[in-house]
Amino acid sequence: MTDIILHHYDLSPFSEKVRLAMGHKGLDWRSVIVESVPPRPMLDLLTGGYRRIPVLQIGADVFCDTEVIFAALERVKATPTLYPQGEGIAKALSLWWDRATWKPAIGVLVAHIGEHLPQEFIDDRRDHYLGYDVSKEGMAPMLPTYVQQLTAYGEWLSSMLSQNGPFLTGDSLSAADLTCHHSLWLLRANAGADAIDAQLHLGSDVTDWMDRVAAVGHGSKTDMASEEAVAAAKAAEPDPAHLPQGEDPSGIAMGTRVTVTPDDNARVPVTGTMVAANAQEVVVAIETEETGTLHVHFPRAGFETLPV
Repeated sequence: MTDIILHHYDLSPFSEKVRLAMGHKGLDWRSVIVESVPPRPMLDLLTGGYRRIPVLQIGADVFCDTEVIFAALERVKATPTLYPQGEGIAKALSLWWDRATWKPAIGVLVAHIGEHLPQEFIDDRRDHYLGYDVSKEGMAPMLPTYVQQLTAYGEWLSSMLSQNGPFLTGDSLSAADLTCHHSLWLLRANAGADAIDAQLHLGSDVTDWMDRVAAVGHGSKTDMASEEAVAAAKAAEPDPAHLPQGEDPSGIAMGTRVTVTPDDNARVPVTGTMVAANAQEVVVAIETEETGTLHVHFPRAGFETLPV
């Protein structure tokens, strides 16, 4: 089987979602560690300049954003599924959680460890990624609000668990659990579980659920250099099995040069030729001398696809 390659860094919470998905499915995978702050020249060759982490690579197919990464992993190994109660509830809950908790989680995090953040990280997130100041001083005025928001959301998790069972949507772990786990994982891993649990009033039902999610592990990983990943892409051809079936709902014709851009932050467009699309996913072809032809995959929700 073609190697599953994850481009990530250790403290990336969105990468933790994917690492846990690998563990849930019992997958073997290759680990390419990238810098938390660009430039990332080898990865740019594979993505056309997409700057968010993580990125999954399977041969000459490159998957940007955890939604299409999860879809790719479902094709690679269907069971155990990431969507035991269906895709709708898990995807909707995941999109809401990612967007609702991200800024409050950063605010609480920097209140605990902001003095240790490198200045280049702060500058990058302010000027090129998030658009606001993530320094300890910059986030401090809103800290009470961030704590209020995360505490409210924690109570919602508690309510879901009391209604549905050991996991948020039922008896089995789903993509929703992996997503809702990651913001709290980021805080507890960096600021200490006891401090965060007390500050956000997290009960034992939520922390026990955190433990159940973490227990799936990360699967089996082997380190890989970024140059090896680029060489693997060039040696492969895009796999038609990863192309979405259907038509583009906006009527953009296949073969059109398009840009694909996140609609919230890190709004760096990727330009390519649209080769497949449906209501859930769009795929663009890019080509460089170093990589050959690649298919780069994006979800529709959360992204804007427009003709050049």
